[in-house]
Amino acid sequence: MKIYVIGGKAKSGKTTFGEYLREELKEYGYKPCVMHITEPLYTYAREYFSWNGQDADKPREFLQKMGFEIIREKLGKKKFLLNRLFEDIEILSSFFDTFIITDARLVDEFEEIKKTYDNVVTIKLNRENYNDFLTDEERQHTTEVEIDGYNDFDYRVQNKSLASLQEAAHNIVKSEERSEVI
Repeated sequence: MKIYVIGGKAKSGKTTFGEYLREELKEYGYKPCVMHITEPLYTYAREYFSWNGQDADKPREFLQKMGFEIIREKLGKKKFLLNRLFEDIEILSSFFDTFIITDARLVDEFEEIKKTYDNVVTIKLNRENYNDFLTDEERQHTTEVEIDGYNDFDYRVQNKSLASLQEAAHNIVKSEERSEVI
């Protein structure tokens, strides 16, 4: 089983890149599954706080507060989201052989995933000069800035266009395939 972990700031293209990776992996005969560390937070937002599920209406402030301030800090459940993710991977590994996690935001998310699984590929996405539609407070939140100083990524991808993301996904899967053969 192989796990790809994608990190980056809001609107950097993580979900789109994850979809491109999934399509590339399918071309190589893998059964990939795209997952989100924060899926429980989105479920809370949809089920209990009337979020309509639309990205344009994403409740960023709620997600940051619930995931970081309440779950991690107030309740001290630093591994809550990761433990839920690991349980889902355990269950879904009966159906999929590759997992693509598209929303890593914190250093310990990358580190815990690498400690838990043997075959992990880490990717940081960067997108310069774009409108992330965040407030200054949201933009300075730990979940937006913590991995800025983290340097233990296997790949760094500059999002210049959809074509550049697609090409990067192709090149990463091709490179990983070569390293598997060696």
